[in-house]
Amino acid sequence: MTGLVDGNNFFVSCERVFDRSLVGRPVAVLSNNDGCCVSRSDEFKALGIPMGTPYFQLRDREASGELVFRSSNYELYGDMSRRIVSLLREEALDVEQYSIDEAFIRPPEGAGIDLAEYGRRLRAKILRWVGVPCGVGFAPTKTLAKIANHAAKKRPDGVFLMPRDPTEMLSALPVDEVWGVGSRLSPKLRAERIFTAADLRDAPAGVVRSVGGATLLRTARELGGAPCCEDRDYDADPDSVSCSRSFGEPVTAIEGLGESIASFTAQAAAKLRRHGMLASGCNVYAQEFASGGGGDFLEVTVVFPSPTDATNEMMQSIRPEIGSLFVPGLRYRKTGVVFFGLEKAGAARQMDLFSPAESPSASPLYRAIDALNAKYGGGKVFSAGEGVGDQPWRMKRSRLSRRATTRWGELVTAR
Repeated sequence: MTGLVDGNNFFVSCERVFDRSLVGRPVAVLSNNDGCCVSRSDEFKALGIPMGTPYFQLRDREASGELVFRSSNYELYGDMSRRIVSLLREEALDVEQYSIDEAFIRPPEGAGIDLAEYGRRLRAKILRWVGVPCGVGFAPTKTLAKIANHAAKKRPDGVFLMPRDPTEMLSALPVDEVWGVGSRLSPKLRAERIFTAADLRDAPAGVVRSVGGATLLRTARELGGAPCCEDRDYDADPDSVSCSRSFGEPVTAIEGLGESIASFTAQAAAKLRRHGMLASGCNVYAQEFASGGGGDFLEVTVVFPSPTDATNEMMQSIRPEIGSLFVPGLRYRKTGVVFFGLEKAGAARQMDLFSPAESPSASPLYRAIDALNAKYGGGKVFSAGEGVGDQPWRMKRSRLSRRATTRWGELVTAR
């Protein structure tokens, strides 16, 4: 049996933990640069405002007090997610975190286990210890657990156990709402007269494979109760590490372009060091601003002299290439870096005549910098290349709440 624990309206729920004035009000959390709605409270959904609605269309309703908005506080949401996963690891035999607000679990096994009661106890513990309401769904497979979790969120106790024969439920579920199907495959499935999850489960294997290949066939078999989705090790070392952001305002000068690339390189390098890994090189890109959205990309690949996790060594290699990304007259909307060729610091590797005699290891300088930023708050120690003073390219978050679980200066105070 597989369980799925999913935070209800997760970003909004995290905001409500530390601002009780938001409870019962229509609240939405906005995307980067306060662009559009990416998380909505039940009260907000009840007003019929769709996910992804641009903020500028709702600005007047905020001014009148009808709606409340918050900027994305990823530092807070990430820490709340870690707290929930740590509780799940205490209560479940195995935990596989799927996203920031979802985790698959393997519940305790045994003849006397009441899964519904176990789910209610688990949900109550998360609500009491972390403050975030969750839905808990149980089913024989991950795909069915996704459906069970959706049903759980509509129940008063927030828990749902998939029945032995889920045909009635699957017959009522449109095929485009099945995990992994979505809008891309649903027109092709409808052309094959596959309209519901039950239709997909019962369709001939050859038809399903012709539409969506082996991946969709595994989904269909999971709808029939046969576990097919392989477990993924979410704690495994990554194949790449990246960081990118859209700008608060379009960038037109090479100085702003360079500062943003230096800043994102530093942030990605900090991620790299948390994994205890070194990068052999990176792809650096800049995206042109287009009034209709999107825009062309300019890219350059940089190979480091030797694998490293030190931000200053990376920037020594990247800085000479920034000019190739800058075209006078263009307006840029976004930059980013993607590190590749990752290896463990200090691991044995094939050397060549011109490599350093010793195996590359983690930078002690940046271990110290990471420790200072962890203690005193992110960005307290940074490279001059990241820029100082007014930086209009930085992401706009004018409605940012306090980072109450990770910053000493932003702790909640009792009055």
